[in-house]
Amino acid sequence: MGEVIETTNLTKRYGSLTAVDRLSLSVHSGEVFALLGPNGAGKTTTIRMLTGLARPTAGQARVLGLDLRRDIVRIKKQVGVVPERSNLYDELSAWENLIFVAQLYGVPRRERAARADALLHRFRLEDKRDVPFARLSRGMRRALTVAAALIHRPRLLFLDEPTVGLDVVSAHGLRALIGRLREEGVTVFLTTHYLEEAGRLADRVALLVQGRIVALDTVNGLKARVRQGVMVEVRLSDGNGEELLRLQGTEIEAVLQAALARARAEGKQVVGVSTLQPTLEDAFIKLTGLSVEVMLAEKGGRW
Repeated sequence: MGEVIETTNLTKRYGSLTAVDRLSLSVHSGEVFALLGPNGAGKTTTIRMLTGLARPTAGQARVLGLDLRRDIVRIKKQVGVVPERSNLYDELSAWENLIFVAQLYGVPRRERAARADALLHRFRLEDKRDVPFARLSRGMRRALTVAAALIHRPRLLFLDEPTVGLDVVSAHGLRALIGRLREEGVTVFLTTHYLEEAGRLADRVALLVQGRIVALDTVNGLKARVRQGVMVEVRLSDGNGEELLRLQGTEIEAVLQAALARARAEGKQVVGVSTLQPTLEDAFIKLTGLSVEVMLAEKGGRW
């Protein structure tokens, strides 16, 4: 499996502040890779460096086999970028924005209209073809921004906080699109501070805290790192109502015996037993030492 992104000690400083601190990672071809971390962790700065919008202070990186410092023009022609805030033009219509971006990326003139129409159809925006970008709903603006990033058919797509501010339906649609892009062989590099989103979408996840990677693994791999013994959820009933009991131990038999002993002592019956696995939330808290509330805090800081 080829590596689409490879970084070694990639660093970005702003004066005395270090936004990204010696970042070393590899992203495999065709995978969805999530950079997960609280706001201000350095996620956006990482994308800005990998797409040529910010110059690294130190370290090396290769994107699509090309050197980030020497070949950034060639890299830009082969990647798509969806920033957290759209870079499309309010006064241009949906179709005009797509044509304009196609021109910027050097899509042959004879192909531009067909590609724009196909993307409008794919994102269910045909009836908004002539509507100015500023008059589209937030979900439609996000969809068009993704469409514009795909018009030159990139091998690698960067998505910075793709579902921030979207309603539930729009966010679901965008997640489904990411899954389809993966099936089509497009490598997706996304940043997010939503644990559930990373858990649903990503093949692998890197946890970024204060510019440093503290863990990098598959979602199941991260969960396995914090699994300690077994945890069992037991439903007890006294005939009038149910009580939920959670017990943890090293052996399943011992945990179940403890549950039965508890039930007998309280004159209750065991009506249900299920084993519990660690969640990505459990892994995040254990591996980073941060609370989930930190992850969900409003975006702040300069990064």
